[in-house]
Amino acid sequence: MQDVAQHAGVSAKTVSRVFNDDPHVLPETRTRVEEAMRSLNYVPNVLARTFRAGRSSSVGVAVPDVVDPFFAAVVRAVERVCSASGITTLVTSIGDDPARERPVLEALLRTQLMGLILAPVAADHAWLAPWTEHTPIEFVDRAPSDLDADSFVEDDRHGSYLATRHLLDHGHRRVAFLGDQTHPPSTRRRLDGYTEALGDAGVPLDEQLIAFDAGSDEGAGRELARLARLAEPPTAAFSSNARVTMHAFTALKASGLAFVGFGDFPMADRLTPSVSVIDQDPARLGRLAATRALQRFNTPDARFEHSTVVPVGLTVRDSCGRH
Repeated sequence: MQDVAQHAGVSAKTVSRVFNDDPHVLPETRTRVEEAMRSLNYVPNVLARTFRAGRSSSVGVAVPDVVDPFFAAVVRAVERVCSASGITTLVTSIGDDPARERPVLEALLRTQLMGLILAPVAADHAWLAPWTEHTPIEFVDRAPSDLDADSFVEDDRHGSYLATRHLLDHGHRRVAFLGDQTHPPSTRRRLDGYTEALGDAGVPLDEQLIAFDAGSDEGAGRELARLARLAEPPTAAFSSNARVTMHAFTALKASGLAFVGFGDFPMADRLTPSVSVIDQDPARLGRLAATRALQRFNTPDARFEHSTVVPVGLTVRDSCGRH
């Protein structure tokens, strides 16, 4: 920056003002500085700027899997909110291993973020408490455990209730529950909604109909084959997330079961049969979380509601056997 200033015949502070697009710089001065930047191939030292300011101009996003349609939509929404304010986003995948969450997040938080959007997989977040004193941390899809922080989640229990009840209202009494993991709170809430819908319809819960190994094509195929071998096999299925629905789709179609999935995904409306889903609106979760992170960063003393539950709705297509 000193070299640019000397080349343009201005102060280093003026160079900084030009780079940061300060509207009070005279046009002829701006032109002279920009020509000097081009002549010297000047680019800013972001690390030095972060060190000087004590904070980067980035928001972190950590999700289990950036390829998952739900989390991809969350990430895109966060990026749109941040880019509108000239803020970059740093995105990382945590994976499904809870033990990996802490080291991944610590590495991200050490970059002195303006905020962190987190879709957690671990069950304990108390260790994040010291970080929240300096960095707004917003949880999406799953609320934190043992930590006082904002959360933006969809109404998991009601959504699974709607899906299961819809299948029951079609006359099905043997409805399977397809999942891929047992530990996330969202999965447990969806299982609770499924169980509640059965109870309200007077249908006893049969734990043989609950399958938790449907997180891959092979696993979904095995689980559906196992269900088909039961003395009283299911006639319908509720898939607990979009990833499971995509992995199980071929086997579900071959089985002839009616089904509804939790979470929409690309092409779900164009498959044969088109997939009935509980629409979560992940983009809304991402927008809310990113907006709150920036609000908390800019107004740290402001008060906000910690818990936000976003309503969900049933989108009826063909897979549920609609008439």
